[in-house]
Amino acid sequence: MKFGVVLRRTTWNRYWQRKARSLFLMALGLVMALVVHLPSIALAQTATEMAALPNAELRGVWLTNVDSDVLFSRSNLEDGIAQLKRLNFNTVYPTVWNGGYTLYPSEVAEKWIGEAVDPIPEFEDRDMLAEAIDIAHEQGLAIIPWYEFGLMALEDSEIAQQHPEWLMSRKDGTQVFVHGDRGQHRFVWLNPAHPDVQEMMTDLMVEVVGKYDIDGIQFDDHFGTPVELGYDDYTVNLYKQQHNGNAPPDNPQDPEWMRWRARNVTTMMVKIFSAIKTRRPDCLISLSPNPKQFSYEQYLQDWAPWVRLGFIDELIIQVYRSDLNGFKAELDRPELRTIRNQVPTSIGILTGLRVLNIETALVEEKVKATRDREFAGFSFFFYGTLNNHREPALQALLPQPASRPSPRSIATGI
Repeated sequence: MKFGVVLRRTTWNRYWQRKARSLFLMALGLVMALVVHLPSIALAQTATEMAALPNAELRGVWLTNVDSDVLFSRSNLEDGIAQLKRLNFNTVYPTVWNGGYTLYPSEVAEKWIGEAVDPIPEFEDRDMLAEAIDIAHEQGLAIIPWYEFGLMALEDSEIAQQHPEWLMSRKDGTQVFVHGDRGQHRFVWLNPAHPDVQEMMTDLMVEVVGKYDIDGIQFDDHFGTPVELGYDDYTVNLYKQQHNGNAPPDNPQDPEWMRWRARNVTTMMVKIFSAIKTRRPDCLISLSPNPKQFSYEQYLQDWAPWVRLGFIDELIIQVYRSDLNGFKAELDRPELRTIRNQVPTSIGILTGLRVLNIETALVEEKVKATRDREFAGFSFFFYGTLNNHREPALQALLPQPASRPSPRSIATGI
């Protein structure tokens, strides 16, 4: 009995030894197959991810002269635009109007304010805009000059000092808005209802459209006026003329008073649009405002009708939210569905400020949220925050080139 038991145990053990050897060989073969084919699997996954990216996508960057030196020399422009080309961006928006000065030599600016260009050494004896256009087009990027300050100017600028009648006031007579972490920025606002302001702004843009080989021009959230303004003599007298001698309401948020002032901004917009399109019908009109409700309630910029009436060819809504949920909530607003059916609509994404660090992971999540909702693309504010340490993340976000969306294309609904 014991011998039979031992024999059966020996036979049983040999069976499991053979079974274990067979299983081991199968596992080894599977591991070897994975090792051999893993690169191709990874490549297939990468190819799938790349194929999912849109072929046409706005990939823009704003170039500023504040907290950034990219505009201060031709070599800086060459290096900066070459980097953006290498990272597969396709559009640059260089500021050309900042603080009440042009950043390129302008006969219009010289006529109205006595300074042809911002009087700092970095813009002397050169035409920054001409250089930027040459470099951008050589690299295959579109270039759209950005009138960053719109109707805003520095308190001590030539335009504010020479034309005090152009400035708007609050009810208490004050005019200055103080900004900056040290209160270092003091701004005033030009009156969009004043005919001289309308003429100067129109002439500035027609000058650029006629003189330079640009792809478009861009206005932003400063192409409006703070809601508390409008109690200066010029605006009050104009209101009285149109309201049987009645003064404007004391409450700056009075609905009719807000609509009246917003129409003054729109009137200037229509004049500028007509002048540009008459000179160059193919010149894109780009607008980068705050979200619709905020723009109107805070800056009397009623831009939705501009889109509806065809005055805007490209819309980039500034969604500078510090948290992802707030960012997504803005993207999901119902009114954007209608707007996106009227004009290619992209999202402005904040990538940092001198006093505010934005984590790269958050920027990546915002780009993903923008793509998931099938917006036309995005633009980063601003170039000075796209440091070298962010290049790997940007290369992953933009692994292949993409063309700009056609202004005649309409984004699909959410």
